[in-house]
Amino acid sequence: MTRTIVASATREIIIGFDQPFCVIGERINPTGRKKLAAEMIEGNFDTVIKDALEQVAAGATMLDVNAGVTAVNPNETEPPLLVKTLEIVQGLVDVPLSIDSSVTAAIEAGLRVAKGRPLVNSVTGEEEKLEAILPLCKKYDVPVVAISNDETGISEDPDVRFAVAKKIVERAADYGIKPHDIVVDPLVMPIGAMGTAGQQVFALLRRLREELKVNTTCGLSNISFGLPHRHGINAGFIPMVIGAGMTSAIMNPCRPQEMEAVRAANVLNGTDPNCTHWIKTYRDHKPAEGGHVVAASPAPAGAGGGRRGGRAARTGAGGARE
Repeated sequence: MTRTIVASATREIIIGFDQPFCVIGERINPTGRKKLAAEMIEGNFDTVIKDALEQVAAGATMLDVNAGVTAVNPNETEPPLLVKTLEIVQGLVDVPLSIDSSVTAAIEAGLRVAKGRPLVNSVTGEEEKLEAILPLCKKYDVPVVAISNDETGISEDPDVRFAVAKKIVERAADYGIKPHDIVVDPLVMPIGAMGTAGQQVFALLRRLREELKVNTTCGLSNISFGLPHRHGINAGFIPMVIGAGMTSAIMNPCRPQEMEAVRAANVLNGTDPNCTHWIKTYRDHKPAEGGHVVAASPAPAGAGGGRRGGRAARTGAGGARE
C-alpha cells in the first residue's frame, strides 16, 4: 500500500489510499493576495500567524507555506523570507508543512530549517527542474509534489499529463526516490472553460493510482475558477475526486462546506472508522441562520499516525485564492 510520510518535529502524518483525506491548507500564500504580500515584504507576519492558527483550528492536516511576494530578484529575496515564514509557522503549529516555491534556492533554504519531514512543492517534468529539485529531495529525504507539465506547457490531453507524471516518477527513481515519495498533481482544469475537466481528472486519478501507484494532490479550487458560488462546486468535487483515488488537496480548510464534504467522504470511503471524527466534530451541531450547519470543535480531517522527531510555478498546485 502506497504511503507518503510527512512530519513536523512532533507529529507524523501519512498520506495514503487507506488514510483519511489529507487537507493541505493553502492560505499562507501571497499569490493573488496583495495585502498579505505587502505585509510580508514589510516584515509583518500578523496575517501569516492568523492564517496558520485558523487553518489548523479548522481541520487542516498540513499547511502549505509560500513566500513568493515578488518577481523582482526572487533568487535573492525569496529564500530569507521563506525561511522566516517557515520558522514562524512551525513555531506556532505542530502539523507538517509543505515548502512551496518555484525558486530552487528558496526550497533548499527552507529544507535547511524545516523540522521533521516536510513536503516539497514542487517539481515539474522540465529537465531544468528535475535536475535541480530531485537531488534536494534525495539529500534531505523528503517527498515531493510532481506537477504534470513540462517544457511544452500544460496539455489539455490527459494522456500527455499522465506521460509527464510517469516521466517524473521514472526520473525520481534514477535518484533513488521511491514512488511512495512522489505525490502527483495531475492538474485540474477549470470546469467552466473545459466541460470535460472533471471527467479527465477522475480518469487520470484512477490511472495514477492503479498504474503508477502514487499518491495525488491538486489545487482544489482550480475546478471552479471563473464560476459563481465556487464553494458549491468545490464541495461537490471533493467526494468525487476522493472516490476516484485522490489522497490530498491544497485547499482552504476555513470553508465549512468544503471541510464537511471532506469529512463525509472519509466516512463513506471507510477512512473514518466507526465515524469517530465525524461524530467528534458534529455531535453538537446546530442549525445556524440560513440553515447552515455549525460544528463544534472541528477535528482534523486527516488522522495523524503517531509522533516522530528529527528529520532524516507552481503551476496548478496552489489553486486560486479568494
